[in-house]
Amino acid sequence: MKLLALDTSTENCSVALWLDGEILSRQELAGQRHSDLILPMLEALLNEAGIALNSLDGIAFGEGPGSFTGLRIGCGVAQGLALGGDLPVIGICTLLALAAAAPGDRVLACLDARIGETYHAAYEKQDGIWHTVCEPSLCYAKDAPDLPGGGWVGAGSAFAAYAEAMQQRYAGQLLSFDGSVYPQACDMARLAAPLFERGLGRDAALAAPLYIRNKVALKTAERK
Repeated sequence: MKLLALDTSTENCSVALWLDGEILSRQELAGQRHSDLILPMLEALLNEAGIALNSLDGIAFGEGPGSFTGLRIGCGVAQGLALGGDLPVIGICTLLALAAAAPGDRVLACLDARIGETYHAAYEKQDGIWHTVCEPSLCYAKDAPDLPGGGWVGAGSAFAAYAEAMQQRYAGQLLSFDGSVYPQACDMARLAAPLFERGLGRDAALAAPLYIRNKVALKTAERK
C-alpha cells in the first residue's frame, strides 16, 4: 500500500509517504508559509520516491484541531490532490498523532490553542491499539478534564505555553512532558495505513477540518 500524508495544523509543515511500511518524510517550520511550502514539498517527496500521484492508494491529512488557517490549507490540498488522482482520503486527529509519537502508552496530548486555551485529549494504548480516554476538547489548562490514575506522558505545545498550569493540574500524574513536539505527517501515515487497509477511506468531497473552536472566524464581539 502506498499512501501520502500531510499536516499543516501548526507552525510545522510536514509531508510523508508510506510505502508498504517504509516511510519517507520531510518537515519544515513554516510559520505562516504553509501555502507556499506544502505543494513543493509534496512534489519533491513524490519525485524522490519515483511515484506518480495516481499510483497512490490514498491520502491522509491532519484534520485538527489546530490553526484555523492551517487546517483549511491542509484539508484543501488533500481534497484537491485526491480529486485529481481519484483517491480516498482519511483525516487523522492531530492530538492522536502526538500520542502515537510519544514515549509511553498513556499520553496526554495538548496543543496551544492561543488566548490561554489548549486543545486537549488523552489516549491509552492497549494491545497496540490507541483508545480515547478524553475526547478532543478546548479548555483552559486549569480546567482540563480529570485523568484516571498516573503514569501519563505529556506531549504538545501546551506544555511549553502553560507548563506550570499543566503541571499543577496533573500533579502526581505526569511522568514527563515535552512541549517542543508537533503533530507529524509520518505518524499520521502510520495511523492511516490500517484504516485504509480496512477500506475506511472516504470520498474527497467529504473531507473536513476538525476545528473544535467553532467561533474562531467570528469577530470578538460576535464570540461573546
